[in-house]
Amino acid sequence: MDVAGDPSPPGPTAGPACAEPGRAAAGPPRAASPGPRADHDRTRSGEAARGAGRGAAVKETLRLDRVIIRFAGDSGDGMQLTGDRFTSETASFGNDLSTLPNFPAEIRAPAGTLPGVSSFQLHFADHDILTPGDAPNVLVAMNPAALKANIADVPRGAEIIVNTDEFTKRAMQKVGYGTSPLEDGSLDGYQVHRVPLTTLTVQALEEFELSRKDAGRSKNMFALGLLSWMYHRPTEGTERFLRSKFAKQPQIAEANIAAFHAGWNFGETTEDFAVSYEVAPAASAFPTGTYRNISGNLALSYGLIAASRQADLPLYLGSYPITPASDILHELSKHKNFGVRTFQAEDEIAGIGAALGAAFGGSLAVTTTSGPGVALKSETIGLAVSLELPLLVVDIQRGGPSTGLPTKTEQADLLQAMYGRNGEAPVPVVAPKTPADCFDAAIEAARIAITYRTPVFLLSDGYLANGSEPWRIPEIDQLPDLRTQFASGPNHTDADGAEVFWPYKRDAKTLARPWAIPGTPGLEHRIGGIEKQDGTGNISYDPANHEFMVRTRQAKIDGIEVADIEVDDTRGDADTLVLGWGSTYGPITAAVRRLRTAGENIAQAHLRHLNPFPKNLGEVLARYERVVVPEMNLGQLATLIRARYLVDAHSYNQVNGMPFKAEQLATALKEAIHG
Repeated sequence: MDVAGDPSPPGPTAGPACAEPGRAAAGPPRAASPGPRADHDRTRSGEAARGAGRGAAVKETLRLDRVIIRFAGDSGDGMQLTGDRFTSETASFGNDLSTLPNFPAEIRAPAGTLPGVSSFQLHFADHDILTPGDAPNVLVAMNPAALKANIADVPRGAEIIVNTDEFTKRAMQKVGYGTSPLEDGSLDGYQVHRVPLTTLTVQALEEFELSRKDAGRSKNMFALGLLSWMYHRPTEGTERFLRSKFAKQPQIAEANIAAFHAGWNFGETTEDFAVSYEVAPAASAFPTGTYRNISGNLALSYGLIAASRQADLPLYLGSYPITPASDILHELSKHKNFGVRTFQAEDEIAGIGAALGAAFGGSLAVTTTSGPGVALKSETIGLAVSLELPLLVVDIQRGGPSTGLPTKTEQADLLQAMYGRNGEAPVPVVAPKTPADCFDAAIEAARIAITYRTPVFLLSDGYLANGSEPWRIPEIDQLPDLRTQFASGPNHTDADGAEVFWPYKRDAKTLARPWAIPGTPGLEHRIGGIEKQDGTGNISYDPANHEFMVRTRQAKIDGIEVADIEVDDTRGDADTLVLGWGSTYGPITAAVRRLRTAGENIAQAHLRHLNPFPKNLGEVLARYERVVVPEMNLGQLATLIRARYLVDAHSYNQVNGMPFKAEQLATALKEAIHG
């Protein structure tokens, strides 16, 4: 496969450490191996990194099929940037990958505390993978808090790289360590590498005449260099990134690069790291094409731009910043050259009000938010339902209720999207399943909004938004044609023979009303939230007219053409169907694969369209004795399925702010099969 330039990761804060408060990427799980030193092919390699000392001993290289790495430290230690750079180089190398960031909601949580730990997990492989991995094979712990917060996830036999400089008595007491875990035997079951990362970084940067504090901030680049050596990652991209990022501070750029090289050289020369590892490119996992690594929010942003180009409409975003949706506002603001206009409003209500006004004016209008913002936007969404104008409401779900868990993921806004408005106000709901799929889901949501003249909910979540995976860049001619015709003149003849414009005269197939651009001569019509008279759009309080309009708007949503749901039932005679939606796709698919490998017979189906449901969904559900619905909520899709199809759908739920693990789901599904 060809590999396109990777996206620039989030920018570091000032200073040589390239540290940042947090951002990330996400992806899919797989069973954790007992550690990278399992039975694998062994080769001998004498290749040294660029800049490595000559004469270094030849070290052994193990070939692995996959690896899960977790970087963990304080939220100011640059773990998200470190993970992003390792991910970018892994993507350019050609591995399949999936990532999971996990960071505090606070911009700078208390240093050295458990709530302040930020981590970034990356799963990469020489084959198709679906999740960021259940458990890390390698944990890089920058301080005692990072070790304590993550050690429960690390399987015995895995490698742990600890920054011994931070294991001071005070730092350990802060997180409840009475004795040093490096000395009390509690880590005896692991392969522990004790590395004084801070000291080595400071020594490597002596020529730059930086203070110890400033030099020490580059320890994340030292760690990145060490891990890049361990797994034979390319280095040129990181060097280019650092020089570009610190173009106005060349000394800082060179200091970071020096720390990066020092980490690589340390791995090459130290006796503590006697083995390095190779994970071959996943050549067979990808169809031919040009790929890049992409996060869900970036893919969604590109999808919105592509939709506006395919519709030949200007793109307008009216938004208010909110985690984890703000990245979309940031990204779209960079693309004025594509006719994109972004408005950062003073609050959520103003943001959607401006977007709805842009829709009235003929733009592809979008508003982005998360669950708390949807609550504030609900009245204007109802107005959009009444006005029957295209509007995309992008909800990047997070833990709730209220402010909840801003940086953690959840799927608990489904019923809010379905019913969170006064009156009968039906709205289509579309949900992407992977970070890369956010691109296609955005285009699909735009298709429905433009074709049927309706607001549309696009339900992503924090797991997809921050996660990343390889994305095959589509050819332009593969994208759908979304162009539509605006009303240009009279469309109705009165009883007296006069030709007039009726704003609510509908298309016979879609029931969509005409889209009239304000200022077009002869197309003047009323706008507002009070009920409209069928056809004319005049204000109407007539009970029969109100019921007709309510039923017509519902019929329009019910009649939206969506693709049938596809069922993965390899043998065709499974008794159990796993039904999912949104970001549960990766963990569910990984769990189903495990069960099939173990000889179990199980089917899987995944919903993109949640309103309306695919027309064949009822028939699919009726074929199975058991339907299991895993969700990161307390059973919202299962409630809808039971009510609509009278199917005894069994819920399997989790609401801890983290995605499902594949092994966890596989165990639950096996119990369902044999229950």
